[in-house]
Amino acid sequence: MSARTQARGNRARPNRKPNRSRRASSLAEQLERLRNWLLPDERIFANLARHGNTKWTPQCLVWLALCWGWGESKNVTDAFEGARDQCRVWDAPSLTTYQGFMNALVRWSDLLMPVLWRLIHERMQQIGGEFWQIAGWVPLGFDGSRSSVPRTVSNEQALCAANYGRGPTARYRKKKTKGLRRRKNKQHKPQPQKPQVWTTLVWHMGLRLPWMWHLGPSNSSERGHVSHLLDTGDFPKNTLFCGDAGFVGYPLWNQIVSDGHEFLVRVGANIKFLTEAAHCEFKRDGQVLCWPKTVRESGQSPLRLRLIQVKTGQTRLWLLTSVLERRKLSQKQAARFYRMRWGIEVEFRGLKQTLDRGKLRCRNSRRVLTELNWSIAAMAVAELFAIKEQLAPTCAKRGATADPARRSLALTMRALRSCLRDLQHIPAAEQDLPTRLRQAVTDGYTRPSQKRARYHPPNKDKRPIGDPKLRKLTPIEEETLDELASKLAA
Repeated sequence: MSARTQARGNRARPNRKPNRSRRASSLAEQLERLRNWLLPDERIFANLARHGNTKWTPQCLVWLALCWGWGESKNVTDAFEGARDQCRVWDAPSLTTYQGFMNALVRWSDLLMPVLWRLIHERMQQIGGEFWQIAGWVPLGFDGSRSSVPRTVSNEQALCAANYGRGPTARYRKKKTKGLRRRKNKQHKPQPQKPQVWTTLVWHMGLRLPWMWHLGPSNSSERGHVSHLLDTGDFPKNTLFCGDAGFVGYPLWNQIVSDGHEFLVRVGANIKFLTEAAHCEFKRDGQVLCWPKTVRESGQSPLRLRLIQVKTGQTRLWLLTSVLERRKLSQKQAARFYRMRWGIEVEFRGLKQTLDRGKLRCRNSRRVLTELNWSIAAMAVAELFAIKEQLAPTCAKRGATADPARRSLALTMRALRSCLRDLQHIPAAEQDLPTRLRQAVTDGYTRPSQKRARYHPPNKDKRPIGDPKLRKLTPIEEETLDELASKLAA
């Protein structure tokens, strides 16, 4: 054989040596990469002053709480034991008992949660891309929901209304709807009030991820919770808050505008507006004034807002916004944002059904709030991991079109729980954790029939929301408005 033939054969023969840099990684290593992306080091918790005898670190406590929230067990103690054993793969947890773990969470949740929120917001902005801002706005929706808790003395005292059914408003509602309600069944007398936890959630509508939340007893005020979150939270520039018909009123709207943000809420017949037009006629898009009597008498300026009529499905409804310029928020965009806001109902359904937090398990009022707090955090982090893989640049190179609206919480939790069950396993090429999170999307086939219920019983207690009330400014009100305008100009 000639030297040329031998050299040609050497070039054609591939290199069969194994590539050690491409060693298959275990599920523990794949999950650890996600953990290090979310919680890079302990310096993020440097401002938290701990006692000198504390053996656990905040980073380990947060990760242990997240694994506890992802647990499949219905018992909180069994879920903790599973999370403790899983965390031993990375580092030995200092909290080895359930009591010590819960005492630490109850003590430190209020301090750890704002840090975790800030990290989630930073990661959302990093991976959000075109879904971080929509039409120039960072859309944040808010809504509330309740979760049941065990009937213990501690839960009833902390979470039930003290005068439930005996207040003046309760008696008025009973009298007002007497003809609409069904007759009381004497054989089944009404039971005492059931203790519940009220959750008010702020939700990123583009990425469909929880932004922040606030918990309270069953008689809490949604508007009060949102006002508290506005005072304590950090929101980006060009934030547009979207709410349903319950988030109305001059104090809340004025707080949002004073903080430099904008809002878009639905309004009905329970809201009265003033107009400077000669004829008080409803227009599809026009400016109105929100100037209640108490605000007017106190010398405060009115809120100049914009009233829009849109159609969603077969329903025509009124939306109120503080964005006065149509080029910044058109009628079509307002209708789109309001439809997107309904996704928060799906988020609550995932919390209650997929994570099985419709009824909480702790029997102590402080611990039950901690349980719900970290259940929402675990759901938010799980969805954040899924959307990170689905919006990764590698997916875009392959031509995949990712849409956060198609993300499946059920498949996401199935992938994480399967990973946590066998962390030492080395999966096949298409069964690794990033691939399963990337594939955690809803089906895309067209159904021959609708999924909606075949029969909807009518709710006689639910009245139509109606149209907002509008009246023209009186001469005295016009004079007062001119005086306030002159003062502001001076």
